Amino acid sequence: MSAPTANRSATGVFSPTRAQLSERTLRTDRWWMPIFWTDLGLSVFIVYATIRAFWGSAYYVEDYHYLTPFYSPCVSASCVEGARHFGTWVGELPWFIPMAFISLPFLLAFRLTCYYYRKAYYRTVWQSPPACAVAEPHSKYTGETRLPLIMQNVHRYFFYVACVISLINTYDAIKAFHSPSGFGIGLGNVILTGNVILLWIYTLSCHSCRHVTGGRLKHFSKHPVRYWLWTQVSVINTKHMQWAWITLGTLILTDCYVMLVSSGVISDLRFIG
Repeated sequence: MSAPTANRSATGVFSPTRAQLSERTLRTDRWWMPIFWTDLGLSVFIVYATIRAFWGSAYYVEDYHYLTPFYSPCVSASCVEGARHFGTWVGELPWFIPMAFISLPFLLAFRLTCYYYRKAYYRTVWQSPPACAVAEPHSKYTGETRLPLIMQNVHRYFFYVACVISLINTYDAIKAFHSPSGFGIGLGNVILTGNVILLWIYTLSCHSCRHVTGGRLKHFSKHPVRYWLWTQVSVINTKHMQWAWITLGTLILTDCYVMLVSSGVISDLRFIG
């Protein structure tokens, strides 16, 4: 990519105040590898989640009350009766509306506007910038000051909704300690509970949660409870990126396990009941 030398009105990485290099980068390492793996990981999750969200079956195990988080809350007449943990709010849904139509849009918005995911897809999909010391293929930079990226600023509100949905997933996990004879524990319970715990960690490690607990305080000493909460959130916030990726994996694992048990491909490993 050649740098324009004649056009003095060029902006961004091609502005006249920047070094005029004919190469996009002088780096000799595999700087594009993180981009490749990030795009691959996000693509795998998006494809899997989209297919399963519209699958319409194998989402609930009646004997053990296992409900995949991809279908929670299930509040339409399209859901099997046992999966309607919060009742039936609407009638039959057409095929193009997922059964978890209440939660999925907000969860998608929460992840899309997440500070880490912004960094991930800005660098990989939009390539702004793709890596350190690598010129981006854009002439100017406007940031998140205009549509559509200005909508990223509502992330804090999606955080509140994500907390409510995490409470719903927690209820689903608790309700799943069931067997035909009453109380029961199986491998599905371990997976569902582990997934919920990790989802809580990811949600509470959010930068918005850090601001909620400790933001706008002038004196930490006058607010010891909020200061303690802020320090705890700050600890898990340092690994927000790791929690973001781990929870994508546990969501797939949880849904896949429920799908396999529900469809009869495998049997749930039972410990009690």
